[in-house]
Amino acid sequence: MKSFKSLFVFLIVLSYLGCTTEDRDTNFVDQILAPANVSAVFSITQDNTGLVTIAPNGEGAVSFEVYYGDEPNHFDVVSVGQTLSNIYPEGVYTVTIVAIGINGLKTTVTRELTVSFLAPENLVVTIEPVQGDVFSINVSATADLEAYFEVYFGDVIDETPVMFMEGETITHTYSDVGDYVVRVIAYSGGSETTEYTETITIVNPIVLPISFEDATVNYAFTDFGNVASSVVTNPDMSGGNTSAMVGRSNKPVGAEVWGGTFLQLDDPIDFSTLNNLKVNVWSPVSGITVKLKLENATNGSISAEVDVTNTVANAWETLTFDFSSSDLSQEYHKIVLFFDFGNPGNGNMYYFDDINLSTPVASTSNIVGTWKMASEPGSLKVGPSPGSGEWWSIDAAGVTARACYFNDTFIFTADGAFNNNLGAQTWIEGWQGGGDNCGTPVGPYNGSIPATYTYNTSTNSVTVNGTGAYIGIPKANNAGELPNVAVPNSITYDVTFLDVNTMVVGIEAGSGVFWTYKLVRDTTPTTPIHGIWKMASEPGSLKVGPSPGSGDWWSIDAAGVTARACYFNDTYIFGTDGSFKNVLGTQSWIEGWQGGGDACGTPVAPHNGLSAYTFNNNQAAGTITVNGTGSYIGLPKANNAGELPNVAVPSSITYNVTFIDSNTISVGIESGSGVFWTYKLIRI
Repeated sequence: MKSFKSLFVFLIVLSYLGCTTEDRDTNFVDQILAPANVSAVFSITQDNTGLVTIAPNGEGAVSFEVYYGDEPNHFDVVSVGQTLSNIYPEGVYTVTIVAIGINGLKTTVTRELTVSFLAPENLVVTIEPVQGDVFSINVSATADLEAYFEVYFGDVIDETPVMFMEGETITHTYSDVGDYVVRVIAYSGGSETTEYTETITIVNPIVLPISFEDATVNYAFTDFGNVASSVVTNPDMSGGNTSAMVGRSNKPVGAEVWGGTFLQLDDPIDFSTLNNLKVNVWSPVSGITVKLKLENATNGSISAEVDVTNTVANAWETLTFDFSSSDLSQEYHKIVLFFDFGNPGNGNMYYFDDINLSTPVASTSNIVGTWKMASEPGSLKVGPSPGSGEWWSIDAAGVTARACYFNDTFIFTADGAFNNNLGAQTWIEGWQGGGDNCGTPVGPYNGSIPATYTYNTSTNSVTVNGTGAYIGIPKANNAGELPNVAVPNSITYDVTFLDVNTMVVGIEAGSGVFWTYKLVRDTTPTTPIHGIWKMASEPGSLKVGPSPGSGDWWSIDAAGVTARACYFNDTYIFGTDGSFKNVLGTQSWIEGWQGGGDACGTPVAPHNGLSAYTFNNNQAAGTITVNGTGSYIGLPKANNAGELPNVAVPSSITYNVTFIDSNTISVGIESGSGVFWTYKLIRI
């Protein structure tokens, strides 16, 4: 009995040719498409007989016409699931497969079949890395006289090969770094085969940060302009950089003024959070231009570059490159470094290390925004040295118990205003008359007094100005801890940014007592109304008339703005957590119905901003409702029912709001029937 070894070849059809014909015309069949994804399996016995078995298949087909291609009109018809056999002499044949659908629509494909009893010749194998995936490769092959190929990737024992045809590409992903032998075998209809092997190396990807310490990463520098770069032992392991391995660029005599080197990352740089790159640099001279250029992986015209001048010679220095003004919507894979850009090489060696995204160079804009304590153990602590929690550090149970405190926000505006927004409750300590538990905020530490701040970039410190203003906890100030010292009118803190959304704030409260607070930026999705607003200090910003926007009956003039300066300092705070605050300070404009003399005076309850309020913003309707007895926008007397004192004090008021621009709104209310107050507010 003679046994035959059948070799199965899957022909994946990438496109099809031919046409479709309609044999019937009914509503039902009109909805059925011609067969798709038509393919075939060739099985060739490896015994020099030329016996080929063809198994056609396709989606939506009920039968197939198979034209063998060896003689004119030599074909057979088979149903789905059946096969056909034909004996071919050696040669190259075009096999045509016609897939027929239930409604007679046809799809025709052709495929070349090579029948040879000789070993395949001219085998060419292409092995390429998959772009953006260092653990994957693509394999394809061509040859003469071959029927099909098999590939072994060399990463498992007793590996089952993958079969593929000429014109196909096989992708394989390795699970670990290392060297692997890839073996491709070309088969024909005979017993002889042709084989190709290649050893490939899979390494870890180059990603940020780049430290040159990982032996499994291939730091493949691409040099240009006669510069030569490599990874070497750190020549200066002083306190400036104690890394063992660093990058080095040699700019020899004769190197071009534009000579440099680049590394290509496997993934584009993620600028979604940070817009700066830092590089630790060692140069034998100071005052040189270090250019850092970023390029797209495939399109060199997509690029961005920043120049920085170094200030230190023969020592490590961290240089920060600010790309915030570049087009960061593009993808940048290449990090290109030029040392002493603009000057020809003179034999100097330059070293570099620790390439990474970083926070910007200290600037006031870093702190602008809404911050809150990080709800995590260790975010609030005290000890005998900066950053220490040796004496006390909040634990997970403490974070839970003080939830009212961890909801407090600290707001720094772009124009220098500062506010403590504590809501209805915060943590009240014993010295404040509380029982070390959640309770109503106690003045002056209740956020009711307007405050400002200054940020000193040279000392990395922030000072909050205003009695009752604080960061972290109210008792710790520069003189000591309350109630053992006087209530200060300003407090200065040290600030360290861990990233753009995280900062550590520290203060020495007296002598040798160091409080540390970890704050995170409130990144709660905002609506346009969120922020701090105040009345625009200009004529016409406060008016009333018989129709919306009208000032026919009365409109404030320039003299009125000056006289009511205490009123135009009032602020309206819309928190991202839905809280609302009237911050009036020690004085506001007090009208006669409030018991005042239409002059500046102490705010009168319930319109004194000392209660906790909320708001609802209906953007579709263009309205804002402030909730809580005493809450208001513009004037306290105007509400939906009428004007105080002629109506009851409401528990909520709804206003119409129109955005003039992102920092200016017009707020209107019909106070009763036919009385329209209008307020112009600006964001601060």
